[in-house]
Amino acid sequence: MAVVISRDFCISEDVDLTVVRKVVAVTDGNFIVKDDKGNIVFNVIDKLFTLHDRHVLLDARGTPIVTFKKKHLSAHKRWEVFRGESSDAEDLLFSAKTSSIVQFKTELDVFLSENRDGKSWDFKVVGSWLERSCVIYDKNSTPIAQMQKKHTLCSTVLGKDTFGVTVYPQVDYAFVVALVVILHEINKDKHD
Repeated sequence: MAVVISRDFCISEDVDLTVVRKVVAVTDGNFIVKDDKGNIVFNVIDKLFTLHDRHVLLDARGTPIVTFKKKHLSAHKRWEVFRGESSDAEDLLFSAKTSSIVQFKTELDVFLSENRDGKSWDFKVVGSWLERSCVIYDKNSTPIAQMQKKHTLCSTVLGKDTFGVTVYPQVDYAFVVALVVILHEINKDKHD
C-alpha cells in the first residue's frame, strides 16, 4: 500500500480520474478532478496575495487536503507539500524536484518527509509532459499510476487541458493528483 497523504484515498481497485485544467482561469480554481462517473473529487485553488506560489488541494466538500508551496531559489524547481493549509515544517508530507537542472524529458524525484538525506528518491515520475504521458513509480520501480492526454474537441474549444490519470489499487490517489499539479507547475515555469 502506498499511503502518503491518507489511507482514505486508497482503495482496492484502479481509480480512473479526469483532470481538467482551465487554460484561462477566471476564478481562483484552475484544476478540477473528476471520477469515472463525472463526480468532482478534488479542486485545486491558488492562494492569492502570498509571497510564494501556493496552491491548495480541496476535497469535494471544500476541505483542504494539502498545500503546495514552491521553494524559491531552487535550481531543481523544488516544491513542498504540507498537510491541510499548513506550511510548517512539522506538517511536511513530501517534496518533489526535477531530477536534473536541464531536462529533455520529464523526470521528477519525490522524497517523503522521513527521507531526510534525500540521497535516493521514494517515488519517481518519468515521461513526456508535452504529450501529457507520464508514469509514476515507487522506490522499487513498480508503476503506481499513469497519466495520458485526452483529446476532445470540447476541451479544445472551451480552452481546457484534459487528461486521464489511472491510479493503481492501494495507492493514495490524492498523492498522485498532487504530483500531477506539481508537474504542471514545474512545466508551466518553463514557458513563463
